[in-house]
Amino acid sequence: TCRYLALAFALSLGSACSILPKAEPVDVYRLPSASASKAPAHSSVASWSLRLNKPLASQALDNPRIAVVPQGDLISSYKGARWSDPAPLLLRNRMLDAFQSDGRVPRLSADDNNLQADYELAGELQAFQSEYSSSGLAVVIRYDARLVEGRSQRILASRRFEVRQALNAEQVPAVVSGFGAANDRLMAQLVDWTVAQANQMQAQVKNQ
Repeated sequence: TCRYLALAFALSLGSACSILPKAEPVDVYRLPSASASKAPAHSSVASWSLRLNKPLASQALDNPRIAVVPQGDLISSYKGARWSDPAPLLLRNRMLDAFQSDGRVPRLSADDNNLQADYELAGELQAFQSEYSSSGLAVVIRYDARLVEGRSQRILASRRFEVRQALNAEQVPAVVSGFGAANDRLMAQLVDWTVAQANQMQAQVKNQ
């Protein structure tokens, strides 16, 4: 009797498993970069150190989903696709790559290590999505950056960066490529601004 009960129990489990919905396949994308392999374009080297902090973001962006705004204030995500990491981490890691490729600030660290640095780059990621509008589909990245003094945590400079990259196709691979192009443009602006602001602060200290 026990054997028959065990067999019936096993069969019931098998039938239960067979009716469970299968997980939808998901394509995982890295954030591409066309400038990652470029050689440093600058020969000057900063004497100060810089720590790159992961941007703050809302719950709608602080996850691996690839966000899209189809209309108005409605935010959604692409079905069957996601980023390899949450958007703020993607951006922080791409910042590190951009500064390393630029070469002007060799003394770099990330907030994961919690190392002391002369300056910190922090901020909020306000937009990291594709958006539909009357002019078509475009990738939008909006980052509010702050350059902070490491020891005092005093804000030295701040600026909003916003990049829009028009897209010619609506398929996910084309959208991902658009994110890569928009991010490359953002990183070029962010690196130049950060280096200029920190060098200006260093010059002011020397003149005091």
